[in-house]
Amino acid sequence: MTDMRTFRDAVTGWAAGGAGGPAGETAGETAGELAVQLDVRTAVLLEGPSDVAAVEALAERHGRDLAAEGVCVVSMGGAMNVARYADLLGPPGLGLRLAGLCDEGERGFYDRGLERARVPNREFFVCVADLEDELIRALGVARVEEIVRAEGDLPAWQTFVRQPAQQGRPPQRQMRRFLGTKKGRKIRYGRLLVEALDAEPVPAPLHDLLASL
Repeated sequence: MTDMRTFRDAVTGWAAGGAGGPAGETAGETAGELAVQLDVRTAVLLEGPSDVAAVEALAERHGRDLAAEGVCVVSMGGAMNVARYADLLGPPGLGLRLAGLCDEGERGFYDRGLERARVPNREFFVCVADLEDELIRALGVARVEEIVRAEGDLPAWQTFVRQPAQQGRPPQRQMRRFLGTKKGRKIRYGRLLVEALDAEPVPAPLHDLLASL
């Protein structure tokens, strides 16, 4: 079955395999054909899978089907890959509209990569530290601890905060670090923290990104 995941996988393979030579040309042709078949118009470039989980969860909360709207949410596997993905998916490549999130500390990579690919950066929204930090600040550490408890991770959290390296750190920084200490945890909590947003305002970068799509 051909769906947006098929296109996303094709793009990931294309980005990993290099653009030059027959293999790169074949991968690019496959991605291009899928983009036409699925009517893909926009690619949302995100640093990692936890960001993808959060964006997709927020879209679902708002009753939006991004794939049906021609929007593909892509994990680039790191901020330093933005130039590569912008080249492949933006004006030099498939000609898709590009949007996304970036961390303040990685903004230089994005500015340079987008400029090289002739992509305006006005639809890339900046998180102060990263998206997890934005969500923790929106919910508050106490509310995030409740979610951690409900997920059965409270003993691991309590052990983590007793470590010497965590002594004296603000609770928000401790929680942000904790979410990244186990493989798959950031992805799981990326979705859970978005789903927990109720009366709290959605963090501005996440809100503005979805509103732009």
